[in-house]
Amino acid sequence: MGLADLHLHTIYSYDGTATVPAVLSRARKIGLNVIAITDHDEIAGALEALQLASHYGVEVIPGSEITTAEGDLLALSITEKVPAGLPLIETILRVRDLGGFCIAPHPMAGGMGMKSLSAASILKALKDRQAAETLVGIETYNATAIDRMGNHYARIFANGLKIAQTGSSDAHVAQAIGLGATEFRGTTAADLLSALKRGETRVRKQGEWSVPRILGSWVTHYISSMFSRLAMSIR
Repeated sequence: MGLADLHLHTIYSYDGTATVPAVLSRARKIGLNVIAITDHDEIAGALEALQLASHYGVEVIPGSEITTAEGDLLALSITEKVPAGLPLIETILRVRDLGGFCIAPHPMAGGMGMKSLSAASILKALKDRQAAETLVGIETYNATAIDRMGNHYARIFANGLKIAQTGSSDAHVAQAIGLGATEFRGTTAADLLSALKRGETRVRKQGEWSVPRILGSWVTHYISSMFSRLAMSIR
């Protein structure tokens, strides 16, 4: 069985703290087969990871966490930016046109400025044939979400639909990578996508941090990564 973490942030995100090499190194160390780099409304970190992935033995799916008009959306297998602020269905169809696929992250979750899709928005998208073919999964376990009940609601919601469920870390620090993961038959990104389309993925909970640890770790690493983020911004 393969293991993937499909929701990761680097210093290319405004709130990320880990460099791309640090993310890849951590993913290799903990035995992940596939990762997706999903920086906020940005693709540069994912493209850098694609260039470096062969040195780490981890397959990278390039992506972005897009801020739609209705909430955040993970767009995967894309190498171009999709504009933020568009309606959900339009965003999904743009990802489709780029050859990608989508997952709804932390649906219905709140707290710490989190912008989550509502159940109504997701259901509306799934009624659109082309959007439904592209929105292939719902993240039902987000290991670092402050709103712990959000995972519970997402799982209940997804159980009522014929759609794949994923687990992710939503890591903003390298040490959190893999705390939540998606298990699938096979080991490659192609195997993963096939499993998602068939609804045959499984959520794996690798660990769960307390809220104080999540916040404390992020603050500490955000401060310590200041110079790395500054250097990246002036490239």
